[in-house]
Amino acid sequence: MAYDSPDTAHDALDPYSERVAHAFETVGPAVVHIHAAGRNGHGGTGSGVLFAPDGYLITNSHVVAGAAQVSAVLSDGRRFAGEIIGDDPATDLAVVRLGGTGLPHATLGSSSRLRVGQLVVAIGNPLGFQATVTAGIVSALGRTLRSPSGRLIESVIQTDAPLNPGNSGGALVDGQGRVVGVNTAMIGQAQGLCFAIGADTARHVVAQLMAHGRVRRSRLGVAGQTVTLDSRLARRLARGRDTAVQVMEPPDGPAGQGGLQAGDLILEFAGQPVFAVDDLHRLLTNEAAGRETPLLVLRQAQILTLTVSPELDG
Repeated sequence: MAYDSPDTAHDALDPYSERVAHAFETVGPAVVHIHAAGRNGHGGTGSGVLFAPDGYLITNSHVVAGAAQVSAVLSDGRRFAGEIIGDDPATDLAVVRLGGTGLPHATLGSSSRLRVGQLVVAIGNPLGFQATVTAGIVSALGRTLRSPSGRLIESVIQTDAPLNPGNSGGALVDGQGRVVGVNTAMIGQAQGLCFAIGADTARHVVAQLMAHGRVRRSRLGVAGQTVTLDSRLARRLARGRDTAVQVMEPPDGPAGQGGLQAGDLILEFAGQPVFAVDDLHRLLTNEAAGRETPLLVLRQAQILTLTVSPELDG
């Protein structure tokens, strides 16, 4: 029987294993175990990723939302108290600052450069088992996912890297050791169906949360719902989909000032088609605030173009 000699016991890893190991060694020290204690004494746990040496980390909003106290444990056992800088339920992301400096931190990559089939590694603390790594591939790109606030999160990454409770807020890492996503959800009754918020979305949200404590968006002052159009009307409009957003109540704010009325069907905003309420949410960005914007509506069989100037929400 042959045995490995001491000289061959540490043979080089195969390329796949090398990339997984590199991703873990690079980002693993920056992934923390978060404990969030609520005001009623109950608490929850999750994961987070340090992205700056002065203790700033990103995690899921649902991990820390409503917490009275937050603390985090690093992979080397150090524990720090944390302060919630801001959270954004609309993208299920939050920023927490730990009371430490010179901490290990990861680099945010670009989720827009990912390709379906590419290797990704999930690092987190599933079920309390700290610094756990699982590997898989990018299964799909450009998914949408319903956030805790009810809005749709755009450009979500679908992966088959296994996730479990406690992985929320952990890092999705590429083979070069860059964080390309923040793990956020899994489908409980499915196999290998997991999701992460893309790093490009996270970068924008982090900047807003650190500057303002929240993500600024704009509003029209409309209470609307998605409705199905009459088949003849849908054919006449030739929009590709037979739905639009109907204004359900007399609007206030910018919509009311722009002449929108209850019963109007919103077809387009800023030249972009509006098929559902989620489309309006997506288009009402911070950049839209204060801009005169065309709003295409259908009112009693007549197509009108109104002008609205969205305002900052809150």
